[in-house]
Amino acid sequence: MRSDTDIKKDVEAELRWSPDVDETDIAVKVNDGEVTLSGFTDSYLSKYQAEIATRRIKGAAAVANDIAVKPLSGAPTDPQIARAAVQILKTELPTCWEQIKPVVKEGHVSLEGTVEWHYQRERAESAVRHLAGVVGVRNSIKIRPSLAPDNIKHRIEEAFRRLAQVDADHIVVDTSGSEVLLKGEVRSWSERDQAQRSAWSAPGVTNVKNELTVRS
Repeated sequence: MRSDTDIKKDVEAELRWSPDVDETDIAVKVNDGEVTLSGFTDSYLSKYQAEIATRRIKGAAAVANDIAVKPLSGAPTDPQIARAAVQILKTELPTCWEQIKPVVKEGHVSLEGTVEWHYQRERAESAVRHLAGVVGVRNSIKIRPSLAPDNIKHRIEEAFRRLAQVDADHIVVDTSGSEVLLKGEVRSWSERDQAQRSAWSAPGVTNVKNELTVRS
């Protein structure tokens, strides 16, 4: 088991290494493998990338991202952010952008609507995350598949067995209709994320609840 001191040093080094993160005003605290990020940054993208960088560190069992976003002076207004969000959604999701409605209040973007696939939901969030002036993103887009769920549990378990990144023997897949629950232990955050992405790829899935824990 790695010490909190070693984890803290590695997180700070990874934040300095990551080109999308300005770590100048970010503080790192580690307690029993649980990492808390605090301080502030000038963009939501930088806050998001700081969390992603932290999750790459061996021994980081959980991450609490308490970084505040303080945009630079002259940041876009809410109506400007909303117009930019619509435009980027048109570009990134030309076949379904009209089904997504971005609502902006004080720099916080809420995405509403329905799409057929989870990757469309993720791409919408990723697109607006990069916009200037955004301080937070709430993704409330719902999944409404055109395909009926068919043998989801078996399909997901087979996918796990194909993947070198995922230790299928330590993951339990439970399903209820179109909803999936993942339980068990994984070796890293990247394995946890890969398992979740694979579960979402099964046709007909409307929700994935990820209760996988990362071994410390």
